Amino acid sequence: MWQRSVCVGLLALALGYLCLLGPELPHSALRHLSASLLGGLRRARSLEGRMVAAWQAAIVRPARGWARVAVGVNACVDVVLSGVKLLEALGLEPGDGKNHAVLNSRQDLKEAFAHFMEKGAAAERFFSDAESFHHIARTASEYPGAQLYVGGNAALIGQKLATNPDLKILLCGPVGPKLHELLDDNVVVPPESMQERDEFHLILEYQAGEEWGQVRAPNANRFIFSHDLSNGALNMLEVFVSSLDEFQPDLVVLSGLHMMEGQSKEMRQRRLMEAVASISDIPTDIPIHLELASMTDQDFMSNIMHQQVFPLVNSIGLNEQELLFLTQSASGPHASLASWSGVPDVGVVSDILFWVLKEHGKTADRASDLTRIHFHTLAYHILVTVDGYWGNQVAAVAAGARAAGTQACATETIDTSKVFLKAPLEFVTSQVEAHSKISLNPDEPVVHWHREGISFHFTPVLVCKDPVRTVGLGDAISAEGLLYSEAYPQ
Repeated sequence: MWQRSVCVGLLALALGYLCLLGPELPHSALRHLSASLLGGLRRARSLEGRMVAAWQAAIVRPARGWARVAVGVNACVDVVLSGVKLLEALGLEPGDGKNHAVLNSRQDLKEAFAHFMEKGAAAERFFSDAESFHHIARTASEYPGAQLYVGGNAALIGQKLATNPDLKILLCGPVGPKLHELLDDNVVVPPESMQERDEFHLILEYQAGEEWGQVRAPNANRFIFSHDLSNGALNMLEVFVSSLDEFQPDLVVLSGLHMMEGQSKEMRQRRLMEAVASISDIPTDIPIHLELASMTDQDFMSNIMHQQVFPLVNSIGLNEQELLFLTQSASGPHASLASWSGVPDVGVVSDILFWVLKEHGKTADRASDLTRIHFHTLAYHILVTVDGYWGNQVAAVAAGARAAGTQACATETIDTSKVFLKAPLEFVTSQVEAHSKISLNPDEPVVHWHREGISFHFTPVLVCKDPVRTVGLGDAISAEGLLYSEAYPQ
């Protein structure tokens, strides 16, 4: 770091000296030498600093923004603490990791946590044993250093959007007294959405390099579990939809479908069809964004895709685990890929995103409203849109990346000493078709390419070296991307 500072200082001194000598030098020579030295100054700045400056220039408000946003329907109180310390407090010994679709015991919890910690991947699971869960939740909430926050994708998106004083936010979900106390004053909660008890979710965090027995986390992330019956049954969905008439939103943000995985297959199927009917009641001139989350049941994911949920929404937000699970569930491109190895390949991600919009998005002969996907992973983001439906996406993807860098490090602006560039400096835009090879320019970090009427906007993320809090990062990213997006009237 000091070498770069010395270099910048020397270049600046040289430029000043040139200005003093100016009258004695030919004008063309002075111009050439000044340009060379200024170029050296720009190169001497860190890659991270150049990217932040470029983002700042690119992030502009849309010509036609939102004024009122309705968000639903999953909400809870998050209890956040160290996963390793909680498992130790519960008397659980380190061991081999194993994935479990549903947690039925402490042993399942221990194995699932180790499995995802070793991968450094986010995951969310339902804990079926109510009595055991309540004991674990009590231990977690009383643990020294445990923190209580607004939780649930919908509530987190609403809370993030509410920091903008120009927006009015309606939040509908199972809101108990503690959650209501934690919400921003700018968030309106319908009386019908209030309940006597809060739903608690346990967020077990781990840091990059943290060890538990033989397991070592490759990066910071978290494992989430709950015994949440209100959110699991989408109890507030009908209340949410009925509240829209009075609130008159410009945008609807929907999340919580993944919470139904804890229900029986029959209950889940019935509730999904009821959800489709309720979503269908939302006026078609109001854009709907669906935020996905971690899921394990491929049949359920396939039902969400094919049973009219995707065609009913205009926009989707998801991460790399959800994207891979989606293509595996529907036998899409690269479905044979078992898991990501390191940073997800941009060409592979691009192929899957393109397939989602081509197979399930809006076309001249398909009755679908889906025209936008916001993909986010630790190292980069991609915004994909069907041409002609969304504007200001350069600003939107840059704003999402900026939000990732500030929220993870808990800073107001990106501190370049606390972040690093993890994205590939070169990548191809497809692994199955003719592609472009792109080299990243830190001074123009938002890259744009087209594919059959679909636009891709890519930007790296500046990854926090020592994250303060990873919970809700994807929700904050999606919220910020939506805030800067403009939906064109159709």
